[in-house]
Amino acid sequence: MGADRGRGGRRGPARVVAYAVGGVVLLAGCASMPDSGDLRGVESTPRQDPQVRVFAMPPQEDAPPSDIVQGFLEALTSDDPHYETARKYLTGDAAKNWRPDESATVLAGGPGTESDHSGNREDANDYSMTLTGTKVATVDAQQSYSPADGAYREAVHLSRDGKTKQWRIDVLPQGVVMGKSDFQRNYMSVNRYYFASNSAVRANAENEPVREPSAVADPVYVRRRVDPMTQVVRSLLSGPTSLLGPVVRSSFPTGTALAKNAGALSPDDRSKLTVPLNDKAARAGADKCDEMAAQLLFTLQNLTPAVEEVELRSGGEKLCSLSEDRAETVATRGSAQRPDYLYFVDEKDRLVRIAAGSNGTRAEPVPGPLGEGNRALRSVAVSRDEHSAAGIGLDNKSLYVGSLVSGGSLGDPVLSSGGKSETDRLTPPSWDTQGDLWIADRNPADPRLLLLEDGAGDPVEVRTPGLDGRVQAVRVAADGVRIALVVEKDDKRSLLIGRIERDGKAGEPPAVTVLELRSATPELEEVTAMSWAGDARLVVVGRERGGVQQIGYVQVDGSTPEASVPAALTGVKEIAATEDERLPLVAYSEDLIVRLPSGLQWQKVTEGTAPVYPG
Repeated sequence: MGADRGRGGRRGPARVVAYAVGGVVLLAGCASMPDSGDLRGVESTPRQDPQVRVFAMPPQEDAPPSDIVQGFLEALTSDDPHYETARKYLTGDAAKNWRPDESATVLAGGPGTESDHSGNREDANDYSMTLTGTKVATVDAQQSYSPADGAYREAVHLSRDGKTKQWRIDVLPQGVVMGKSDFQRNYMSVNRYYFASNSAVRANAENEPVREPSAVADPVYVRRRVDPMTQVVRSLLSGPTSLLGPVVRSSFPTGTALAKNAGALSPDDRSKLTVPLNDKAARAGADKCDEMAAQLLFTLQNLTPAVEEVELRSGGEKLCSLSEDRAETVATRGSAQRPDYLYFVDEKDRLVRIAAGSNGTRAEPVPGPLGEGNRALRSVAVSRDEHSAAGIGLDNKSLYVGSLVSGGSLGDPVLSSGGKSETDRLTPPSWDTQGDLWIADRNPADPRLLLLEDGAGDPVEVRTPGLDGRVQAVRVAADGVRIALVVEKDDKRSLLIGRIERDGKAGEPPAVTVLELRSATPELEEVTAMSWAGDARLVVVGRERGGVQQIGYVQVDGSTPEASVPAALTGVKEIAATEDERLPLVAYSEDLIVRLPSGLQWQKVTEGTAPVYPG
């Protein structure tokens, strides 16, 4: 990992020296005062082997204030579980009151330090400095990541002990601060799983309606080499982040926590993880216990494939166990739902399909009216059960919905736009897990985000408080509680992620609201296309200011996942992915449908436009 350094000043002679002893790396700062200049940077540790743990050295005897601050900042980037070494740079009271887990501030480079010359004297017993940098992101007390910008300036004060004559920090900001590369080395994103409060209703084997829990990914950042498995379990038990809290639930009874003597968690040689819980967990019945185990299994498998079974215990008694193969019968997960087909519009403007994941290039028209060519189509969407489809006419004015069954009729449009030009009319539609159809009307005179229950009836206008701009694209996540919107304002197109809330009584039109819209691509000036590509990940086509078009992945929280970047492709107008990450990306580029099998280059499929997977 490249070194993070504060900008704007000359580095003094202080430097970081790494000593490798028995697989442990120690960070030591030389005790010397800069001979000139007032800005110093904290150099990040270089990229280390993931199995190597990094620990910081304690303060050196008679170290000057500048080295005490630098040593403290270096200690923040170590693998010390409780920051015990970092606390040695603080006075006793400061060490007691400092809360490193309260937040993490990520800077573009390492934090710089600026001395307050006006009030500092070398022979005095107090010294003031300012930490400086440019903010990139913050991680809050719930471990939730948010992009950030602007200048970072926080005061640090040091005092010299009257007896020992050693400098220590007595005033400092709460939380931790580090450069971007150190953050990437020290932290990793993990999806915790909860259940949608309003899960989709499905039919069971007896064709009776049942409400099957839908798992929702709630990403958080945990320290990579500080017992991450135990960290993640504790984090899951603490409950969802505030962003998803109103629309998800946890099956763990209130107050459930790891047992006091739990210790570090790790799977046995049969890939089974035993999780000891306190007595609150014993309240759960068998079905709830299975859901608790499913939450843990989905979460831990996102962390490591080494866990194939989870057993829950409380008070020395077994509550339940759940294996990997049975977990998918307890709850549905978007990443586990494999679609049957890839769909697109062929050169005859019909809806056609190819088996998903196949190497085939020969498409067949879908059964039903949309595959018969009676209506020329511009864009399409297929329901997640692949029983219905929606199509937009060539002029983007009319929305049609039809069954994917031979012999059906299309009928009149279910929605029409009054926009004067094609670009001011309907966006491509998107189906959610409950079988409802989402679409935006871009008519400047009346721009609206709309929902059609079961793809029919009068459209319901979706409330979007705080939305600033006009919706240009809509994609609903497989979890049914998130929505991705491309929003245009002042010639800039941004990707926003919001939370879907539904409220309404039986027999009445639903009241639907999209809340907490947040940018997932703050660095992109123009988002051309996007698609969901995992439970909490999207693939995006866009460009930075003054840059060229690129394809990349983003997390719903605006962070960049560690997944490899797709191979470059020029002229991409549309892109399709599915939550099942094993299926290839598909794009419309240069008048062709192309796909990207894992580890390979883009391959031509056939002529056509508007490729989509179900959803």
